[in-house]
Amino acid sequence: MTTRTLLRPYPQASVAEAYPARRWVNRAVIYLVLGTWSLFLIYALGWILSSSLKSNSEISSAQFLPSQLHLENYIKAWTTLNMGRYTLNSLIYVSLSIILLLAVCTPAAYVLSRFDFQGKRWITNLVISGMGIPTPLLFLPLFVLFTRLHLSNTVPGIVLTYVGVSVPFTVYLLTGFFATLPKEMEEAAVMDGCSSLKAFWYVMLPLAQPGILTAAILNFISMWNEFQWALIFVNTTGLRTISLGLYSMRNAMHYSADWAGLYAGVVLVMIPTIILYVFLSERMIAGITMGSIKS
Repeated sequence: MTTRTLLRPYPQASVAEAYPARRWVNRAVIYLVLGTWSLFLIYALGWILSSSLKSNSEISSAQFLPSQLHLENYIKAWTTLNMGRYTLNSLIYVSLSIILLLAVCTPAAYVLSRFDFQGKRWITNLVISGMGIPTPLLFLPLFVLFTRLHLSNTVPGIVLTYVGVSVPFTVYLLTGFFATLPKEMEEAAVMDGCSSLKAFWYVMLPLAQPGILTAAILNFISMWNEFQWALIFVNTTGLRTISLGLYSMRNAMHYSADWAGLYAGVVLVMIPTIILYVFLSERMIAGITMGSIKS
């Protein structure tokens, strides 16, 4: 046996292979924590849904399920409590904001991820640093600015606010996603006579659809549940968002005590985000995963 054979190192076993008991303990702790949190969420959502179908007298009782389904709570919340109007307002604000946001951030992210120019790193760091600015610090300057521009308590003002505060995160997410796309397809399109704009529109934009969809979903959830900006910039009842309408219902409970209607309003607020999670969660996770891998 030669000296080289004697000095050859043996393959080292991983920690999981060397300590199988530790691996099972770690896995059991993770499953226990996730299982407990899942059961808590299921119970909380089930309790809210059950309360929305009860009468006001049954809510204070100890029974979990309603003795009779009171679907009129949803009708009352949708019509009498104006949740239908607030839902329509939120859909308009969020839809316009996402369209404008993607129209601005998608080309910006493409340029930052594909082209080299002077000041690129400075611009990228400036955009990303916007994610670290505390939201309360923006309340007063934006309120003063929008008041002077006569944009406060208007639909364009609300949309511009949603777009402005969402630009840093969206650009950061899409920049990482564009960086994972192969440059060969873009170079082939340029060699075939396409300009940079056509290559972006006909080649890169279709390839970036998973990342764009992920950005749209995440921003939709954030804007749909947003409360602070609407509280500051919306002063008219007819322009309230669904979260602000739910807050006004909560304040009205001190006089009407219609808790069943309030829980029905909570369910109406949760329905769009639950639908998005059920049908588009896999695409959203896939888009985030692809955007986290650098080519």
